[in-house]
Amino acid sequence: METTAFNKRFAHQLGYAGVIPFLLMMLGVWFADASWLDDFVKGQLAYAIVILSFLGGIHWGAVMLCPTLPEADAKKALAWGVTPSLIAWSSTLFGGFGFALLMAGFIAAFNVDRQMYPAYGLPDWMVILRKKLTIVVVLTLIATVIGANLRG
Repeated sequence: METTAFNKRFAHQLGYAGVIPFLLMMLGVWFADASWLDDFVKGQLAYAIVILSFLGGIHWGAVMLCPTLPEADAKKALAWGVTPSLIAWSSTLFGGFGFALLMAGFIAAFNVDRQMYPAYGLPDWMVILRKKLTIVVVLTLIATVIGANLRG
């Protein structure tokens, strides 16, 4: 099997598997016994924080493996690499507004990825995958907030 095809398929499988907890927490908010509502909301918040932080780290790794990246771009990418973690952490400080901050963080992360992935030499399918995953994540976060407000 060609390594590139394997990597693409496996990256897609892992990416889509990574949205399962978002979906489960959202479904829990909507359909589980109301006494569990806070647990599902906190679970969703915690998982979103972890994943958003992960998205920043990708840039650090890419910069380290891309010796042809101009120094100015490398500095921007490294600075951006810590930003999703700061956004994610900040979401814990704002109560219900934290979900809005996370959604904005995921959208910002996708926009930066869309600009930087080609500079790192990453394949076009990575941006397409990131777009699909970002859409699902943001929609599940929106649905979680709506469900929590309707049921809470």
